[in-house]
Amino acid sequence: MKVKAVALLSGGLDSSLAIRLMLDQGIEVEAVHFVSIFNATAPEKPSLLRPLRVARQLGVPLKPIRFTAVQLAILRDPAHGFGSHMNPCIDCHMAMLRLAAERLRETGAQFIVTGEVLGQRPMSQRSFVLHQIAKETGLGGLLLRPLSAKLLPPTIPEERGWVDRDQLLDIHGRSRVRQFELARRYGITEHGSPAGGCLLTDPGFSARLRDYFEHLGGAEPDLNDIHLLKYGRHFRLGPATRLVIGRVHRENITIYTFSRPTDLLLTTRDAPGPTALLRCGGGPGGTGVPPVTHRPEACATKERSGGTGVPPVGDTGQRPVPPAGCPTSEELLTAAALTARYSKLRSAPSVAIGVRPGRKGPEGQTRIIEVAPAHDSAADAVRIGPCP
Repeated sequence: MKVKAVALLSGGLDSSLAIRLMLDQGIEVEAVHFVSIFNATAPEKPSLLRPLRVARQLGVPLKPIRFTAVQLAILRDPAHGFGSHMNPCIDCHMAMLRLAAERLRETGAQFIVTGEVLGQRPMSQRSFVLHQIAKETGLGGLLLRPLSAKLLPPTIPEERGWVDRDQLLDIHGRSRVRQFELARRYGITEHGSPAGGCLLTDPGFSARLRDYFEHLGGAEPDLNDIHLLKYGRHFRLGPATRLVIGRVHRENITIYTFSRPTDLLLTTRDAPGPTALLRCGGGPGGTGVPPVTHRPEACATKERSGGTGVPPVGDTGQRPVPPAGCPTSEELLTAAALTARYSKLRSAPSVAIGVRPGRKGPEGQTRIIEVAPAHDSAADAVRIGPCP
């Protein structure tokens, strides 16, 4: 009987090695990859690019599974809580395994394989958590973790002789020396960095996402909004008003790309400067997400010159209508002052800021606002999260 497994493939090294260990034992493997808006890939590279390359190098078929909607539902109220930031790792992993179990039944495979390493991640890869995940997903002994299998109780594939336990590994902890040695031995060159591949573990993105949920009220999350959270500096100007300011040219293009006709775009008239997007939407209301913690003292005058590329342009199909009276005249002036602060004219006594509708908005409606650039303290007071 040909034994088949469904393996979770993130595109990282651990999941790649877990699959290779199965292939070495003659197991037929289908890889599944969960496609999410929170995948931490370079914006100019589709999130599936690396997993496709890894799967091709390993010689296994790859099944993409859409995961964004599942994650957004989890983020509202994760049963097992968050990690250090906005990362509900246990709940996300359980959801992935339940979807993988559906694929198991569809394909007639016998068990599921993951690249988890005992003790590598403090929230989701402790011994009792691994046991809890197997139990709560209903997979039990059908869940095999080849990289740490010798440190865990035998699973059904091992007990039934489908997999030779002696050929599995006993890797433990955060060191990746053994994984890199195995990668060299196997010639595995297509894999991600060890830093992790989920934006929900990033402190800056998490602060912006937490603020977004905190002010979302009862509305559904919008993918356009969430994409914008990945770029620029973010400021909360009012309960329903936020500002995004580009840091480099390519971010300016990205911000314009994601703008809507109901947004306002702000740019400097007389000197190079950022593109800023002023958006109204949502409103005060609880979502079960912890409130954002501002740390203005950590942000004084820090700059970053690094940039990102331009993502594929997508249209969510949603066109939220801004609340009446939003933005207020005060919020618009604050947005203009912040735009001036991050321009080449930040030291000037007055800066002319052009204000126009977002992409596909009415043409010929640019107006000019003269403002003094905002002081650092004013910027820090409304900044969302740590300095980008």
